Amino acid sequence: MSKLTKNQKMVMAKYDSAAQYKLSDACDLVKEITFTKFDASVELHVNLGVDPRKANQMVRGVVTLPNGTGKQTRVLVLCTPDKENEAKEAGADYVGLDEYIDKIKGGWTDVDVIICTPSVMAKVGVIGRILGPRGLMPNPKTGTVTMEIGKAVKEVKSGKIDFKVDKTGIVHAAIGKVSFTGKQILENAQEMLSAILKLKPATLKGTYLIAASICSTMSPAVHIDIKTIGSAE
Repeated sequence: MSKLTKNQKMVMAKYDSAAQYKLSDACDLVKEITFTKFDASVELHVNLGVDPRKANQMVRGVVTLPNGTGKQTRVLVLCTPDKENEAKEAGADYVGLDEYIDKIKGGWTDVDVIICTPSVMAKVGVIGRILGPRGLMPNPKTGTVTMEIGKAVKEVKSGKIDFKVDKTGIVHAAIGKVSFTGKQILENAQEMLSAILKLKPATLKGTYLIAASICSTMSPAVHIDIKTIGSAE
């Protein structure tokens, strides 16, 4: 058996892998047990009692995190020329149409979010098979197909993210960075959890929220006492 490193010993001294922590304590603890030299992401994982194979139990939504994600979100806007200035002024990283569709056909997908106007969806649909598997396909339900291009860009840049339950019934979301304060992580976690709770399917029988945990890119998972969710204690 390999010897524990200094950092591993420090983690074990602070953290009980079998314990469930109050949400606020979990948000503080994830910072204390992360020893990366880079600013690691903080992730929230929520296990739901839904069957994603059933259309009426699919949980999907959008949320604007009050403290942002801490990540530089690269936004591509696909639009007609009359909307280009609006997109650029709002802070879009890339703006255009045909030239970017050709780049994507060639394999370029170096963006985090794609926003477009309804009028160009026919052209965007051609590259749907490329964008879909990467989670980049614009969708009216997430606000990424809209005439209000400037508003959509600003929302994404300020911390708006979309989330969807995976095939195992778990929602995974990056909700900040280790450099955030515990309070900032808590506020983002509460906003994310609140959004998920509001999406409980009306047809669901049984428990909706089964378990939740928080971790950083290189830390163990801190299990959250779900009775404290929604509480700032």
